Amino acid sequence: MAKLQKINGLYHFAFPCRDAEETRVFYEDILGLPLVHCMMPDAVPSSGESIPYAHIFFEMGDGSYVAFFDLGTGEMPKPSPNTPDWVQHFAMEVDDIDTVLGFKQKLEAAGVEVRGLVDHEFIQSIYFFDPNGLRLEITTRTEEPGFIEHAARVAHTELADWTRAKAERALAPAG
Repeated sequence: MAKLQKINGLYHFAFPCRDAEETRVFYEDILGLPLVHCMMPDAVPSSGESIPYAHIFFEMGDGSYVAFFDLGTGEMPKPSPNTPDWVQHFAMEVDDIDTVLGFKQKLEAAGVEVRGLVDHEFIQSIYFFDPNGLRLEITTRTEEPGFIEHAARVAHTELADWTRAKAERALAPAG
């Protein structure tokens, strides 16, 4: 078996959209992510399924992409029925709090409802939804020196504590 190399980073995150142009306006005109690629195949290369679609890519500052599939139906993507809407989200990092607040102002001026500035102790973020119902976060790192190293040292212990507590809750009588 070949040795696995470390994963370098995100290439792209893909999500369905109801309308590629509406999505382009939001990501390019409001968020400032340039549209850099649009594919319009008649079949899905990975499955062979025969279906026309548009696959659009917006480039982020680090060279990674957020991408969307327009299946041509005009249907809004459906949220997960068993997951709160705050769980599934895509976070994008900027350099500082002033930039986060600048995006908040720009989004609100465009009529987008924005939550935050939320202080998570190690990042500060705003939250909002794109036209497809995808929850987005714009965040900046604010952690104290040594925070990441400490978090990495205790992560396995904290996960084990969570797993144990979750199992105990599952066994506890209802009521």
